[in-house]
Amino acid sequence: MMKKWDSIRRVVFVAAVAAMLCVGLSCTKEKPNAQPPAAPQPPAAAQPAEVKPPAAQPAAPAAAEAPKPAEAAPAAAPAPAAQPAAGVKMVPVDFQLPKPMFVGTPQETKVENLEKPLGHARPPFLAPEGTVLLSKGKPVSASDEEPIIGEIEMITDGDKEAADGSYVELGPFVQHVTIDLEKQSEIYAIVVWHYHKQPRVYFDVVVQLSNDKDFITDVKTVFNNDIDNSAGLGIGKDMHYTETNEGKLIDLLSQGSPKARYVRLYSNGNTSNDLNHYIEVDVYGKPVE
Repeated sequence: MMKKWDSIRRVVFVAAVAAMLCVGLSCTKEKPNAQPPAAPQPPAAAQPAEVKPPAAQPAAPAAAEAPKPAEAAPAAAPAPAAQPAAGVKMVPVDFQLPKPMFVGTPQETKVENLEKPLGHARPPFLAPEGTVLLSKGKPVSASDEEPIIGEIEMITDGDKEAADGSYVELGPFVQHVTIDLEKQSEIYAIVVWHYHKQPRVYFDVVVQLSNDKDFITDVKTVFNNDIDNSAGLGIGKDMHYTETNEGKLIDLLSQGSPKARYVRLYSNGNTSNDLNHYIEVDVYGKPVE
């Protein structure tokens, strides 16, 4: 009986041990409930790599700006006319005009850049007191040494009338006459009478001053109405004018009263013919002491 009981106890013990082992093994192998696999997600759209702005670099020094071509300097304003020294008395110059040879306003002459007639007497010309006629009786020379009519000396003889025998006629094309004042002088005005018997216009009238008798150096142009450089002395800005008994007054006070010994006058024919004429040339000023 005892043996049987021992056998039962062994069986129960063995069964219990076996049960314990089984429980232990099942615990070891048991895993937590697996989660169902997540549904596959669509691959994430590739995000463009974030582009960071480059770190600010220190500003490179600006390239030196290419120098601009120098702008042409505006033409210098003409120097103001020389004014008489303070206290100098100005008086009218008596030009001793010849009698007029035609009356009324000249008929219109079709000449480019033509000055309109004043229609009245020229206003008095004021010059420093003591101004004298420098040119009367002074030596004269000409490019045409054998005038067609008259003598070269007649240009400074004081006769300003337009009658026959009072003028000199030079050949055609560009001609010039030169007056020697015999000493350097301060010149205030020049008055020219080419031929005022008719209302003519003379072309390429150029007046120059110099201390060089050959007019190679120290030449100053004080009047030029050559509009196309046909006289070869440059294009002038002065206007053509119609001959009258008043002559053509060239104001040199307004040009600084230049000092010179020689006065040269050019012309190149006229509206009536190709010849060149001079009745008288007056030069006013004061000798340089």
